Amino acid sequence: MTRAEILSEIKQAEEEAKNLVSRAIEAKNQKISGAKAQSRDIIKKTGEEAGEYAAAEISKAREGIKEEREKLIEKGAGEAEEIKKKAKKNLTKATKFILTEFERAANA
Repeated sequence: MTRAEILSEIKQAEEEAKNLVSRAIEAKNQKISGAKAQSRDIIKKTGEEAGEYAAAEISKAREGIKEEREKLIEKGAGEAEEIKKKAKKNLTKATKFILTEFERAANA
């Protein structure tokens, strides 16, 4: 093999090595780009799922608050009715007391 042939083969091998490195870098960049796109999709999907979960939890909380509110209103209405009954029961007694006090004040 002549010197020129050896140099030619070396140059050819160097060129092939450069091409291999270039293709490897390009493949690496494509994989990185694909991974970044995939991670963006995952982040987007996770954000959407989190939003849906939050909306569902807020809805549950609102429903619970609504039920609790209704219970409190019913309880308050019952207590008000009891107070009203007691007030009606004591109306005669209160009227007599006021009348007696008025008569005392008038006679004094």
